[in-house]
Amino acid sequence: MKTVSLKIDDSVFGETEKILAHIKKPRNRYINDAIAFYNNVQRKQIIGKKLRKESNLVKADSMSALKDFEEIDYGD
Repeated sequence: MKTVSLKIDDSVFGETEKILAHIKKPRNRYINDAIAFYNNVQRKQIIGKKLRKESNLVKADSMSALKDFEEIDYGD
């Protein structure tokens, strides 16, 4: 485990303390869980941006191939 010192806004700290009193969870565990959750959200956003970028790169080729298929006469 790593030790980290951080500054938290007074309002965030106060709200956190109120919540911790109700859920009976150690502050350290709560903060670790919050960071893990936020990391997951950020990871998903990074993957989403990457997928959108890669999708845009192949979009023109995909549309061209689709047009070619639509023009094929299958001779029912």
